[in-house]
Amino acid sequence: MGILEVKDVGKRFGGLQALSDVNLSVAENTCHAIIGPNGAGKSTLLNCLVGKLIPDTGSVLFDGQSVLGRSPHEINQLGISRVFQTPEIFGDLTVMENMMIPLFAKRDGAYRLHAVKGMWSERALVEEAERMLDEVNMADKRNMHSASMSRGDKRRLEMAMCLVQDPKLLLLDEPTAGMARADTNNTIDLLKEIKEKRDITIAIIEHDMHVVFSLADRITVLAQGTPLVEDLPEKIKGHPKVREAYLGEAA
Repeated sequence: MGILEVKDVGKRFGGLQALSDVNLSVAENTCHAIIGPNGAGKSTLLNCLVGKLIPDTGSVLFDGQSVLGRSPHEINQLGISRVFQTPEIFGDLTVMENMMIPLFAKRDGAYRLHAVKGMWSERALVEEAERMLDEVNMADKRNMHSASMSRGDKRRLEMAMCLVQDPKLLLLDEPTAGMARADTNNTIDLLKEIKEKRDITIAIIEHDMHVVFSLADRITVLAQGTPLVEDLPEKIKGHPKVREAYLGEAA
């Protein structure tokens, strides 16, 4: 049994069946990629995993506990963190102030902006944030306003904000979208370091196959809301069903 178990999940929006009979098992301490053509249901599935959507049918278990009906905040407290397609950071705050927000939330279940601004009295939390920034090679940017950073650095900051909560599962929604190739490669390197240093499971949705095949231990291919095939990366590349889904070729 994996740390994340999706069983018979279905989701309909009016006349559109976005997901149908989705079964997915993500093994602990692995990187599992979910790929598929546009409209395959990848983002809908991810939103079901983090509480933004409730499936019409099926179950989602994380570490043996159901996530269905829980708020996104409660799911985060269980040990799931999500990196969004567009970096979700506070542009008017410094890098260090951004880092303090998830630390206050982890400790108190919420945060208050005045507490973040007065964070220097929270020495233990500051030291934890500094260690995390050092781990992702952003210690030299601690006093920068995050709005002024490159997209690659914003993504690195968002990952640091997730990782400082010490999650068991990190969900990545197209983490390299809109990046130049150099920033994409830096993100790949960062994720490889995270996998090596931490006991963490990663589930990633990504269109860039260079990213997928650089990181994934296993790949699930979705097509029209249903898993088409799941296998090792080397077996996915030339799979006839995958070629048919992406290219419209006869299997």
